[in-house]
Amino acid sequence: MLKRKMMQKLISWKNTKDKECLLIKGARQIGKTYIVDRFAKENYKSYIQINFEESPSLKEIFDDNLSTDEIKKKISLMLPGVKFIEKNTLIFLDEIQACPQARTALKFLAIDNRYDVIASGSLLGISYREVSSIPVGYETHMEMHSLDFEEFLWAKEISSETINTIKDYFERLEKIPNIIHKTMMKYLREYIVVGGMPAVINKFNETNNFNEVQLEQQKIIDSYLDDISKYATTSEKPKAKNCYLSIPKQLAKENKKFMFSVVEKGVAARKYANSLEWLRDANLVRFCFNVSIPEFPLVAYEKDNQYKLYLNDIGILVSMYGYEMKKAIISNTLTGNVKGGIYENLIADMFVKKGYKLNYFKNKQNSQETEFLLTKKGKIVPVEVKAGNGSTKSLNEILKRNDIETGYKLTSGNIGIADKKIILPLYMGMFL
Repeated sequence: MLKRKMMQKLISWKNTKDKECLLIKGARQIGKTYIVDRFAKENYKSYIQINFEESPSLKEIFDDNLSTDEIKKKISLMLPGVKFIEKNTLIFLDEIQACPQARTALKFLAIDNRYDVIASGSLLGISYREVSSIPVGYETHMEMHSLDFEEFLWAKEISSETINTIKDYFERLEKIPNIIHKTMMKYLREYIVVGGMPAVINKFNETNNFNEVQLEQQKIIDSYLDDISKYATTSEKPKAKNCYLSIPKQLAKENKKFMFSVVEKGVAARKYANSLEWLRDANLVRFCFNVSIPEFPLVAYEKDNQYKLYLNDIGILVSMYGYEMKKAIISNTLTGNVKGGIYENLIADMFVKKGYKLNYFKNKQNSQETEFLLTKKGKIVPVEVKAGNGSTKSLNEILKRNDIETGYKLTSGNIGIADKKIILPLYMGMFL
């Protein structure tokens, strides 16, 4: 049983909510259904689950009258044996994007407030136009992702106490003992190869076999491609697939900015723009926008036509390079531009799961590039990622700015400090 941080967030919602349903968003197969199911059984006397993709006939519950009493009556008729216990029942509406009227009904269920309601969906971003009335003010949104690196360590039975010991070195900026550092880098390389998808981690824990891991990841990729075939418009299907499948090539380039010429030579950007939006709205990719100036607020300086794309799970990216890539990463023999792209996606993955928006800075002369710019207390914090121990000319240059107090270099080496630059092992990206 995988320990997830999401469980504590669900408990907090239950204890503090006020006439609001909970809407959980995220890609397929990251564990949304599993965690809500477990939460419900541990915290409620009655649990009613409706999955609109598994049981499309249940959409009729939300036809016509959307009052709570009418919905309750229809559920009781269509799901004999369910119990409605006031203040102790959770109704879980899974894959709610398949039933737009159920999304509208959240408002009335929230106002009634007799029963707690959680809705979940994998493709909410591409189906919102079908909802007749978005229940603004009556639903709390939560984003869920695949397991982060800390959760992966828990799955390997590394205790929170041990992780906190490592965090202490981070907070004191004290060099970490070599044996601990080497062990953590080994675990990090495993995470890069396995990723955070629950089914993949379970398979890895059961078999300790990277070939089995690859097969499990391919199933997930196939399901994502099937979603594109099923839900994208006819004109967008091949374009969305081609853009998605091009990302490993994009990240293997020296210049990792997304280029449509990698997808199709001689094509205009406008041909594929909607396809990229579809992939983002389906939670399959993450945009990282370049900014014209590394100043707060970053959003004011974003260049809409300059961005990198990262996949939603580092293990999925590595699997798309093939099984031999796994061997090279685990043995730490990988070199070249592709290694840099993989480690960038790793850190992007960590940052998104910490709640950061992704930005980077590349100057007009294309001579300097800082992989990530974070914001903390109205200040810009640059982060440069080095898969090895290379120099950081771009970070050194940006740190000359008076308005930037600190920058981080994430590397395979140990902790160090050089003026305004803090050098951290890559695995400590989870603490930033």
